[in-house]
Amino acid sequence: MSDRALVIGASGGIGDALAEEFTRRGHAVTGLSRRADGLDVTDPASVERVLGGVEGPFARVVVAIGILAPAGRRPEKSLAEIDAKAMAEVMAVNAIGPALILRHLPRLLPREAPAVAAVLTARVGSIGDNRLGGWFSYRASKAAANQIVHTAAIELARTHAKAALVALHPGTVDTPFTAAYRGHQKLDPAEAARRLADVMEGLTPAQTGGFFDHRGEAVPW
Repeated sequence: MSDRALVIGASGGIGDALAEEFTRRGHAVTGLSRRADGLDVTDPASVERVLGGVEGPFARVVVAIGILAPAGRRPEKSLAEIDAKAMAEVMAVNAIGPALILRHLPRLLPREAPAVAAVLTARVGSIGDNRLGGWFSYRASKAAANQIVHTAAIELARTHAKAALVALHPGTVDTPFTAAYRGHQKLDPAEAARRLADVMEGLTPAQTGGFFDHRGEAVPW
């Protein structure tokens, strides 16, 4: 099996920690980010240029990109706060961006060896687990990302029988991404990365298309 790992969003708090964790576990890590590589997941041409320049195979692929809300805004607390332009921006980053990246996944994974790919989504994207409401754009974008992952996994299984593609909830991680939300119990990025890497190591092809948290427990759709 290839000992290479690809982390997309490697300059973010979780992405950087995952790159370090995969390195610690013996993977040769390739990291891609907007900061270092000019990867703009809202621009299809940018995704094609940056991902098109990457050659597989990789034993691990993680898509660790996302925003809570557009710059200068916060997640909506009520229906009255919904703004079409802001919602479209969140959807572009959190759902369409991963979909554009996943178009490249079949050629980045080995066809005859085990491999695991994951898109970091969020528990708040679970429709079945939604008890508090609010955060319309973020919830909807992550639910859309979950559906994209599940659908892509069905297609991938036809050509990559030993691979698994899943959605992963990393928990609330202590990064600039969550700095404004002080009431949450947060995980250290290194601990979150360790847990996610453990979950990925334990996945089998039978679990492809699933939605799991950082403990390896299934999350309801």
